[in-house]
Amino acid sequence: MKTVYLDNNATTQVASEVVEAMLPYFHELYGNPSSMHSFGGQVAKKIREAREQTAALIGAAPDEIIFTSCGTESDNAAIRSALTTHPERRHIVTSRVEHPAVRSLCANLAGQGYRVTELPVDKDGILDMEQYVASLTPDTAVVSLMWANNETGVIFPVEKAAALAHERGIPFHTDAVQATGKIPIAMQKNTIDMLSFSGHKLHAPKGIGVLYVRKGTKFSPFLIGGHQEKGRRGGTENTPGIIGLGKACALAAQNMAAENTTVKGLRDRLEAALLARIPQSRVNGDPLQRLPNTANISFEFVEGEGILLLMNEYGICASSGSACTSGSLQPSHVLRAMGVPFTMAHGSIRFSLSITTTQEEIDFVIEKLPAIIERLRSMSPYWTSVGQACVSA
Repeated sequence: MKTVYLDNNATTQVASEVVEAMLPYFHELYGNPSSMHSFGGQVAKKIREAREQTAALIGAAPDEIIFTSCGTESDNAAIRSALTTHPERRHIVTSRVEHPAVRSLCANLAGQGYRVTELPVDKDGILDMEQYVASLTPDTAVVSLMWANNETGVIFPVEKAAALAHERGIPFHTDAVQATGKIPIAMQKNTIDMLSFSGHKLHAPKGIGVLYVRKGTKFSPFLIGGHQEKGRRGGTENTPGIIGLGKACALAAQNMAAENTTVKGLRDRLEAALLARIPQSRVNGDPLQRLPNTANISFEFVEGEGILLLMNEYGICASSGSACTSGSLQPSHVLRAMGVPFTMAHGSIRFSLSITTTQEEIDFVIEKLPAIIERLRSMSPYWTSVGQACVSA
């Protein structure tokens, strides 16, 4: 059975070019890049090249790039650094729809006495900018807002938000894990202080991430050890991962136009066909301010877990927009923050495409999913008594 993989916001397939670039550094060129000898020196040279490739993707300078283990480490390092370098401030501003890498950290910090403001979003997942401005105070140590939401793909105006924070002398961090490689990012044209992203979201391997720190920004290391990363992140470099990430960033820059044309076209085709063929369905998230690869669709009166299980029988991989797959009966915190009705939120599925997605795969999902929803609804007493009446009306 062929796998139709539409879960690229969870992780991506490592590109064959990336694997090829990494392989020599596992066995043949295994020297420590911090060593004085030339065997390690050639590895250090390749890391410098990867740093340049990574910086180029987001329009940064190479020395503004810190290699980490993942996006979560980068988020933690950024926020904790801002708190450490501004010890007199005890306030954090974030949003209600952040990834757990930020949201859970902020909850932990709240338990340590920090005051956390979680900004609301509207029904389309758009940030309330008036409340954002009102939340900024002289006590605010850091603002951390995601560039694009991992569940809905909704894009936040982080460049504008950063400028507003800077007017008040407040450091600004953005979790750009989902945005990087999908939409243009030009750090030289904004005032964002720190930015996080992760390799495995853009066809690099797992276990490698990036924290961008703008030149001149006060920074306190999260991991303290050796002199690696100019003393900003201790620990022997993950050489194969860094080299793989550099190659993946170069490929992402080449594929950016296709992400926003071909991939977006396939995403739109999927959404339009499913909405036309399946009654009582809706797309969650602003139709315009959204990543080109992400479709979060709710199917009323069914459970997301049931949809995933039946799609899996056809080899279709996606994610539930609710937390039911982890045993929780509560819908996604993102959809709750958007006010998505309970009967819709529980039946939400996130389809996330990539540059490798084909029209044949999209057509296969369009062919199979309506029957899956119909089958699940036929087993639902609530659909029989309420749902069908809504469609008839």
